[in-house]
Amino acid sequence: MIEVANQWIYLSIKNLVEFVLLLIQGFISIFIRPFRFKEIARQFHFVANESAPIVFICVSFSAGVVIVEAAFHMKLVIQNSSMVPGFAAMLILRELAAVVCCLLLGSRVGAGWAAEIGSMKVTEQIDALKMLGIEPVKYLLSPRLIAASFGAMFLVALSGILCILVAMYVSTLKLGFTMGSFFSAMRSFVSMQDLYFSMIKGFCFGAVIPVVSCFYGFRCKAGAEGVGRATTNSVVVISILIIMLDFLLSWIFSNFY
Repeated sequence: MIEVANQWIYLSIKNLVEFVLLLIQGFISIFIRPFRFKEIARQFHFVANESAPIVFICVSFSAGVVIVEAAFHMKLVIQNSSMVPGFAAMLILRELAAVVCCLLLGSRVGAGWAAEIGSMKVTEQIDALKMLGIEPVKYLLSPRLIAASFGAMFLVALSGILCILVAMYVSTLKLGFTMGSFFSAMRSFVSMQDLYFSMIKGFCFGAVIPVVSCFYGFRCKAGAEGVGRATTNSVVVISILIIMLDFLLSWIFSNFY
């Protein structure tokens, strides 16, 4: 039992070190020529444009749930719903928009990239790149890292704004607020700083997605089962890291409020 535990700890530390080294190598390779602008644009389209519909639909319904639940519990506990818009807007901008958006991106984009790179590994395309003198990290990770970081930040900003509009609509429809009273109540709780911090979260969460996908794609074992396992592991680890990173960033940002 002790031997198994020691082996698990050793493998965990080894994987963590390799992941950190891949992360560092990926960020360094961004600044090394050649810059593949067409590939970056193609990956940005995949991350932002193609993911936008499902992200916007999901965050909109999530915002609706937040405003309804906030109103219900505030009326139940303090018999006052005047703070509902501000409380809901604060929760939406600081947490919901960034986390829900990037978890969806991790499931959709991360799974796609892990399967793609895993298939390239299985079919020895990555070995072929090395034989041609092309560094796989620079060729595969760098464009995805840039596209995912800025694409996620872009989607998080739009998701935050959309969520506020949905919350306002639900408030006027169900809770009896007017547009003026909603924004008046909201201003006492949130500011542009909350949107900026949310975008920083989106950038950091987005950077996690391609690194984890490439990490498991590069280590993919032969066969369809290996590709499936790499895809599953990447989605699970992306979700865990986003939640852990959200806690860390929220803790850091709390010092600025």
